[in-house]
Amino acid sequence: MKSILITGGCGYVGTVLSEMLLKEGHHVCVYDIQWFGNYLKPHPNLQLIKGDIRDIDDIDLTNFDIIVHLANIANDPSVELNTGLSWETNVLAGQQLIDKAVRANIQQFIYASSGSVYGVKDEQNVTEDLSLVPISVYNKTKMVAERVFLSYKNDIKVHCIRPATVCGWSPRMRLDVSVNMLTMQALQNKVITVFGGNQIRPNIHIQDMVRVYRHFIDSSEIPSGCYNAGFENISIIEIAELVAKEIPAEIVVTKSNDPRSYRQNSDKLLKTGFQQKYSITDAIKELCEKYHSGDLEDQDQYYTVKWMKHLGLDK
Repeated sequence: MKSILITGGCGYVGTVLSEMLLKEGHHVCVYDIQWFGNYLKPHPNLQLIKGDIRDIDDIDLTNFDIIVHLANIANDPSVELNTGLSWETNVLAGQQLIDKAVRANIQQFIYASSGSVYGVKDEQNVTEDLSLVPISVYNKTKMVAERVFLSYKNDIKVHCIRPATVCGWSPRMRLDVSVNMLTMQALQNKVITVFGGNQIRPNIHIQDMVRVYRHFIDSSEIPSGCYNAGFENISIIEIAELVAKEIPAEIVVTKSNDPRSYRQNSDKLLKTGFQQKYSITDAIKELCEKYHSGDLEDQDQYYTVKWMKHLGLDK
């Protein structure tokens, strides 16, 4: 069993990952500012620290084997609220963290990048060897952070994971990502509003997402580098149609000026031995069950931009 530091471990993906690793017997330390709350249950192998990732001197890296770095300002509109805060959090804090990790002789650094770093691509198979052409500040922070982390690969094993859009249930829910958002619209309003609809998005179920991180934790011999993690490349209108198959709802299409359309090819990840287990439809069905059981409600803190404004982080 390993001793693992998870920055952002109270987040949407981090909460599910932390719970999985604890169940498997690992010692987990979660370092998170907890803007969106804490949904982790007490556990004898869990150390929970409330702190800002920018306060690097407050983080004791003694005795950790692995760092899984999830802490960041997530998605395009959230980053645009306060670009200075975003660059400090997404890039500078990460550089200081990995530099300190090398000095502490930590074995492995796993980073949650983004599949959106490629920008808009015409290629059907968007692989890791294509050029990165980020079109937003968020994409740029992810690209720069990757390059910073990989500059340390001679001193520490570095795995930069480029996730697709994540979907599915987490105790720390997000309703501002496509599958979750459209499913919630159908459940609440019986109407799904699609802006544009032809934009392609790669997707990954949250359970597969945490399984990817666990795969790299368990397979430290995988070479340093960047790895796509996305499996279902479909349009937004196709996502809406999948939702409508499970929840009777009208689909309303409106105009959009959102140019973001990208695919992912994850063959490089699959060649390391990882296998996809879950689908978008699994996520939709799961969210329906949680909604009808009362576990899933529409709350402001499930929308990143709305909640950051509520906390005054847009200033």
